Amino acid sequence: MSTVSTPLSGINQPLKGISLIVLATLLFSTHDTLSKYLSGIYPVIMVVWVRYVLHTLLMAGIFMPSAGLRVLRTKRPGLQALRATCLLGTSLLFTSGLLFIPLAEATAVNFLAPLLVTALSVPLLGEHVTRGQWIAVLVGFLGVMIIVHPGGELFTAAVLLPLGSAMCFACYQLLTRLVSAHDSPTTSNFFAGLFNSLLMSTLVPFFWQTPQLKHLPLMLALGACGMVAHLLLTQAFRFAAPAMLAPFGYCQIVFAGLLGFLVFSHAPSFTAQFGIVVICLSGLAAAWQQRRKG
Repeated sequence: MSTVSTPLSGINQPLKGISLIVLATLLFSTHDTLSKYLSGIYPVIMVVWVRYVLHTLLMAGIFMPSAGLRVLRTKRPGLQALRATCLLGTSLLFTSGLLFIPLAEATAVNFLAPLLVTALSVPLLGEHVTRGQWIAVLVGFLGVMIIVHPGGELFTAAVLLPLGSAMCFACYQLLTRLVSAHDSPTTSNFFAGLFNSLLMSTLVPFFWQTPQLKHLPLMLALGACGMVAHLLLTQAFRFAAPAMLAPFGYCQIVFAGLLGFLVFSHAPSFTAQFGIVVICLSGLAAAWQQRRKG
């Protein structure tokens, strides 16, 4: 699952930005594939805990030798804590949903988040949303209904898990906008990882299951994929504007479909494929509308 970052000055290398965001989406899809596999063996609480602990340890090893504890200094600790909690909700709900829903379909539903950001930016940020953007939001929800149509195999209560994940992720992105005016992306990512590691550490003893030796490399890869993907995404916005990069974020759904087929032998039905395309097109339309407004 990808995040929103703030563009920096010197945006003049779009091909580099596009390459970085496509690689980031591949790593996010790999992370989700590992989460789905491991959560079929270990409790979801434990899988999510591993993801945040390793993410935090790797970030500490990269940034603390040069920046020290300054990397954790935030001007908005309350907002950062709320942002981290929303990200944790996304992780728990999405990973739980992967127990019941195929990877590509769950990823597509989670990509309602950008559309929810558009809808929520009106009451929460006071932004103006055009009629075209509202139409894109409604079409996105239509895409979800196509995927989970009545009578289909996905028409169960389990679909509420990725929907809840999308809502949490939308709130996370809105909060990212707010804190980006006060803290650097590194501080925000490190704070979220540490906060969620500490929070999950209070729960994991009740769900502990000693990992098998053969699964340790997969757990290490889980944390590494998540952290490196976030760093690549942050760097991508240094080279290209968000409006230009937004369409390439949908490569994650394509990668999720490919990995779901290769690892779990699942191919989305024609109806699910059509719903996924509708969600992608609605998201692209919303991004185009936002670019026109800018």
